[in-house]
Amino acid sequence: MMTTATRRWWKRRDGSDDADDLVPMDTQEQEELVRSLEQKQTHESRRWRRVFAGFLLGYAAFLVYSSFHHAWSPWELRYHAYFMEDMPAPMVIIADWVAAIACLFAVKGLVLSSSSSRKWMWYSFYVGMAVAVFWTYYLLKLPRIRWDAVWLPFGPLIASTLSLYIDHTLLKSMQDISTLRSYMYNFKSL
Repeated sequence: MMTTATRRWWKRRDGSDDADDLVPMDTQEQEELVRSLEQKQTHESRRWRRVFAGFLLGYAAFLVYSSFHHAWSPWELRYHAYFMEDMPAPMVIIADWVAAIACLFAVKGLVLSSSSSRKWMWYSFYVGMAVAVFWTYYLLKLPRIRWDAVWLPFGPLIASTLSLYIDHTLLKSMQDISTLRSYMYNFKSL
């Protein structure tokens, strides 16, 4: 984004391709360009946050469904049945609910546009880490690793890490636009 903005920062005097004819954009054009980039970034940020929040909501809904299904028909789901001999049925239900809560924390962090949004994503990460430790312990107790159940420990942890990455990437792009704005004001002072 910065390279295209930098290319547009300079315009040609006569429309030719000669590099000697480059002159800086006037102040009004620079202001309009930066403002349009800020509006576009805000719109794209809101869109991507909602898209990933929707995915996480779907995953949380699946976890809630999984826990209800386990409550009505214990050990019927294959990925829960692996642990039939190692843990009581209520522990599986609680683990699914805690994983769903981790995803909901990440959703809240993605949807909020305040400074506390990152706090919720870190809460999600810590809860996801606890779920990962819990399920990994029980996965390692099995006679052999069940690869179709590996998502149990790592699903909520990956979801929270992904939300932190998305937040970081979107904030970085906003910082790039702020840097471009500061370059504009530095150019005015020269």
